[in-house]
Amino acid sequence: MLSIIDKYILKRYLATFAAMLGMFIPIGIVIDVSEKVNKMIENKVPLLEIAIYYYHFTIYFANSLFPIFLFLSIIWFTSKLANNTEIIAVLSSGISFTRFLRPYIIGASLISVFVLIMGFYVVPASSEGFNNFRYTYLKGGGKEAMRGDNTDVYRQINDNEFLYVNSFNSASKVAFNFALEKFDKEKLVSKVTASRIKWNPEDSTYTMYDYNKRTVGVLSDKIEKMPEKKTKFSFDLEDLTPVVYIAETLSLKNLYQFIDKEKKRGSSNINVYMVVLYKKYSVPVSAFILTIIAVSVSYKKRRGGMGMNLTIGIAIAFGYVFFDKIFGTLAEKSTFSPLLAVWFPNIIFGILAIFLLRNAKR
Repeated sequence: MLSIIDKYILKRYLATFAAMLGMFIPIGIVIDVSEKVNKMIENKVPLLEIAIYYYHFTIYFANSLFPIFLFLSIIWFTSKLANNTEIIAVLSSGISFTRFLRPYIIGASLISVFVLIMGFYVVPASSEGFNNFRYTYLKGGGKEAMRGDNTDVYRQINDNEFLYVNSFNSASKVAFNFALEKFDKEKLVSKVTASRIKWNPEDSTYTMYDYNKRTVGVLSDKIEKMPEKKTKFSFDLEDLTPVVYIAETLSLKNLYQFIDKEKKRGSSNINVYMVVLYKKYSVPVSAFILTIIAVSVSYKKRRGGMGMNLTIGIAIAFGYVFFDKIFGTLAEKSTFSPLLAVWFPNIIFGILAIFLLRNAKR
């Protein structure tokens, strides 16, 4: 059962966190509007789409900066408790520091579960809406930039087939210098080439131009040539170059399926997708770590008052974000382990939390 002091601290914990979100999200929206209003007017963006964009922006922004908001809110209200000598009264009554932490841990648990569920089901949809708007209306050449590098695409589409295109136009659904190789173990069975291949949405077929198929035989090869050939394939050309933020837009189940498919295809962006997956689990855990650090830093009444606690808190919060961004980028751009990169900030700050907690107990 929760005691009166538990309910008091838990209420302050959740209320201050909600107030912090309510204070900073409008500021973020105002800053974003001031930066992008010229582009919106220039591109004649409908008012309804702008409203939907800022709905998605609110969720995306809150999820991205959730650790900082949580950390600063705990620093803020715990420092106020310390300045009012309320914490001294609680600890002087015989309650241990570990027992004093209980409502904080309960609060962190509630927020972690909420963030976890949001990250699995709600944030992906908002990420898609947020990024689609940016690439459609706010970025120059956004439609092409959404697909990243569309040149020299080489993918494994199943266990036996490998596909190559020199370039791919996502708007016209046309790929150039197409080649499809089929193997039996390590032996080439057939190779299909075409100067151009076009998707036909009306009947879900592909038209190949300057079609050439070579079937490898025991004594001689069989060659088939046609100026134009229509056929069906099991792959989708758009899957060859998925949008650069595709992993952020998928629910948990779909993300696992997508990563499994991309691994089989030998995708060069697999580390980017793994970073997104691991962050879905690491960010909620950070709530516990940052809660312990925040309480350990701010529970004492300092000579500098609340300002000193906030200064220390901001330095630690931005240190966490710095490590998170640096190692996330390192994993995406190199062979560094995505699992280690995503969890490294939690490991480092987890050690710091243990150290501060031990000192606080003394």
